[in-house]
Amino acid sequence: MKAIRIHQYGDPGVLIFEEAPMPVIGPDEVLIRVKACGINPIDWKIRKGMAKDRAPISFPFILGWDVSGTIEKKGDLVTRFEIGDQVFTRNNTSRNGGYAEFVAVRSSEVSPAPQTISLIEAAGIPLAGQTAWAGLFEQGQLKKGQHVLIHGGSGGVGTFAIQFAHFAGAHVTTTASAKNTDLLRSLGADEVIDYHSEDFSQKCRDLDLVFDTIGGDTQKKSWVTIRKGGFLVSTVGADQQEAEKHGVQARSFMVDSNGARLQEMAGWADNGRLRVIIEKKFPLEDAREAHRLSEAGHATGKIILEIS
Repeated sequence: MKAIRIHQYGDPGVLIFEEAPMPVIGPDEVLIRVKACGINPIDWKIRKGMAKDRAPISFPFILGWDVSGTIEKKGDLVTRFEIGDQVFTRNNTSRNGGYAEFVAVRSSEVSPAPQTISLIEAAGIPLAGQTAWAGLFEQGQLKKGQHVLIHGGSGGVGTFAIQFAHFAGAHVTTTASAKNTDLLRSLGADEVIDYHSEDFSQKCRDLDLVFDTIGGDTQKKSWVTIRKGGFLVSTVGADQQEAEKHGVQARSFMVDSNGARLQEMAGWADNGRLRVIIEKKFPLEDAREAHRLSEAGHATGKIILEIS
């Protein structure tokens, strides 16, 4: 099969378009013919070696853990799916991923794809959507009527987090560039703070939850905005000492994929409640350019590789 593989850590130049062996599936797995694969920051962090302690890999390796496509083959123990079913998944990051024509995935990580959106759009949901869901509700315990601040609202995780928090009946504030204000309001943001010209730490107080996908100075300035006993949930690591100093509960997490959770999201997409925002699509062989765009950090929504 054709695939993008890395044979060493490094810059986007280590992404090589080449022939690779077909995956072999186990009895509880399915083989997916990949239609599209979403790009996420974890992809280039692993490519650069930034995650080798918590996410070790063996070379050569195929990146990509936001997959949509059709079932090509299934293991003997798989009864939920049939050959030809359209599916989507956030496959396990310890295994070869979806920058390829085929990928092997545990059936428990797979869900039927939404029926009313394309497989290209569906590939934008699994990792970012589940990260947003888990951060808000499983880690941050967000409830109706509470106030949440979502940093990086125009990013892949942010666009889903705004929608989910709005669905839950929370008051949603987000930080983003002013050019994205209308889009983010259409997704459910009650207030958009332009991080170029406004200081969110001067405008926000007594928040129930801050959802941080940025870290650094943004996180440092967030502590004063949260009420005592409130939550800061981070995908990039939370400072526990600062949390204790401010009487805040800090949570750091990496999401585990769940086919049932994905199936719920497919339902939201099918009833028109969930929108997938796509910045740009690239053919598989242009994965280097897709990584450069993702790493620049200014994409609105998702970046997608189209495989077949």
